[in-house]
Amino acid sequence: MRAVLIALLSLLAAPPLAAGWPEILAAARGQTVYWNAWAGDPRTNDFIAWVGRQTEARFGVRVVHVKLTDTAEAVTRVLAERAAGRDSDGSVDLIWINGPNFLAMKRHGLLFGPFVADLPNARYLDLSPGAPATVDFTVPVEGLESPWRLARFVFIHDAARLPDPPRRMADFVAWAAANPGRLTHPDPANFMGATFLKQALIELAPDPEALARPVTEEAFAAATAPLWAWYDALRPNLWRGGATFPENESIQQQLLSDGEVDIAMSFDPAAAAAGIARGLLPPTARVFVPEGGSLGNVSFVAIPYNAAHREGAMVVADFLLDPETQARMQDIRHLGAFTVLDPARLDAPARAAFAALPRDPALPRIEALGPTLPEPHPSWMTRLVEEWARRYRR
Repeated sequence: MRAVLIALLSLLAAPPLAAGWPEILAAARGQTVYWNAWAGDPRTNDFIAWVGRQTEARFGVRVVHVKLTDTAEAVTRVLAERAAGRDSDGSVDLIWINGPNFLAMKRHGLLFGPFVADLPNARYLDLSPGAPATVDFTVPVEGLESPWRLARFVFIHDAARLPDPPRRMADFVAWAAANPGRLTHPDPANFMGATFLKQALIELAPDPEALARPVTEEAFAAATAPLWAWYDALRPNLWRGGATFPENESIQQQLLSDGEVDIAMSFDPAAAAAGIARGLLPPTARVFVPEGGSLGNVSFVAIPYNAAHREGAMVVADFLLDPETQARMQDIRHLGAFTVLDPARLDAPARAAFAALPRDPALPRIEALGPTLPEPHPSWMTRLVEEWARRYRR
């Protein structure tokens, strides 16, 4: 009841939007949108900067990229503003968000909306019940966040040095024992390290369907018992004996480039191609996924309930869904992230633009990545990271 009351109060505190899209465009002109977004990838940072130049030139909407190391920073800021009674004129206009952070904001009534159906370019999305654009780590989106790019968990290897990498998560134990010190993963406090654990959990759990439901202690104990047995066998043969871990995926990719380890990981299938282009990875770097597929999700943008420039934020969210924007995003020369648009809803020129995108030998086709495995409920990730820290952090 309290959560419902908080949500209602936040809606009452928020000024109403103009009635239609032309009015929203008019209200947005001259606004500065403070887009809080993870800044760990230079290509993504450059793409966000390009988006800002385009929205300013076309709509008079300036974008300031508030660079985050962790999305929770923005969530904490909005929570602090709520606690201080700042229910309007908030400092965060737009957040790149998904998973546990989305669930936390939704539960606490910290999101504006629903707004996605009001975006003109939403007509290119599949918004049917259960479609990827409508679910975030099993949590219904309900129009409170707008998709903008697809993510898939991949491993990166140097095909010249390691032509036959492990094909299943279970195989990593034997491979690491035969190649001690040649494997590591980011610290699970970072989402990439947590994703490594989740990928193994999905393969090893006796009942993977249980992961779609909110975690309970009984379900957690049953599902993770094989995971901890697997990790206990793996850890002694990790880089530096599993006593320390790279902080994030960028540092791990540097270890791969320096020849200290043989495998890195990313949530971006274009990571190898982009790393080669920037001289950060050898030309023979390639991506692979475990047999049976890998974790995938949709990256979203959301607008806090107290955003000062919500009309501008909606304009930016809509521009991210423009087929021209999405085609540029998927172009490996710019970003290489797969589109969230439904090809069946595109017109002929838009389909042709995607078909004409350049190829790269290190960039896999999406069908080559196998099935997309659904993310567990966000509560599993939180509990998994806590338990890993309890067991292994010294």
